[in-house]
Amino acid sequence: MEKNPTKRPISQWAEDDRPREKLAIKGKSVLSDAELIAILIGSGNTEQSAVELSQQILKDVDDNLIELSKLSITDLQKYKGIGEAKAISIVAALELGKRRLSSKALSKKKVTSSRDAYDLFLPFLMDRYDEEFRMLLLDRSNKIIKNLSVGEGGFAGTVADPKKIFKLALQHNASSIILGHNHPSNNTSPSDTDISLTKKIRRAGESLDISVLDHIIVGNDTYYSFADEGVI
Repeated sequence: MEKNPTKRPISQWAEDDRPREKLAIKGKSVLSDAELIAILIGSGNTEQSAVELSQQILKDVDDNLIELSKLSITDLQKYKGIGEAKAISIVAALELGKRRLSSKALSKKKVTSSRDAYDLFLPFLMDRYDEEFRMLLLDRSNKIIKNLSVGEGGFAGTVADPKKIFKLALQHNASSIILGHNHPSNNTSPSDTDISLTKKIRRAGESLDISVLDHIIVGNDTYYSFADEGVI
């Protein structure tokens, strides 16, 4: 019986089993995540093919590409067969994917739902170990003026200064804003601090005739909307 093809160098695999050839013949959608990473690294090590090495790396992050994107170049170089150049290729590819999300979201230009706001915040907040506070500045038609960072903090929380928020809103002639921040724990339930801060910012906006339309708490694959839940 023939041995598993993944135990041999990729160059000796049947054509349909080679990730590059498989992509060219059958299209990118049929490749597994491990096969796509194998194309990036090109070769494995003395014990593992490129695909097997990629499978090991993915297994260590629970087959989650968002968790993979959190690994640094140094983290990746801990794997036998992954040198600096290969690690940089993986990090660069994941960063391009992240920027693609941002480009897709920005092309919409107008915010019509909490999902739109989440999609705009996600590329900036999805793979952070600490919290960041951002806001969308909108005109009277809810078209996006700016997507700005207004505060960073640690793992347990962040601080957003209402004075800074509305100074920026006034500078850009915004009619309304949407707040957003991430919870690195992926638990998107608002804390008491989140709720009190949101109410404080909303009250400040009322005095300046700048509406606070929503506050989005971003997780890796889900979100909480203060507006949808009737909290704001």
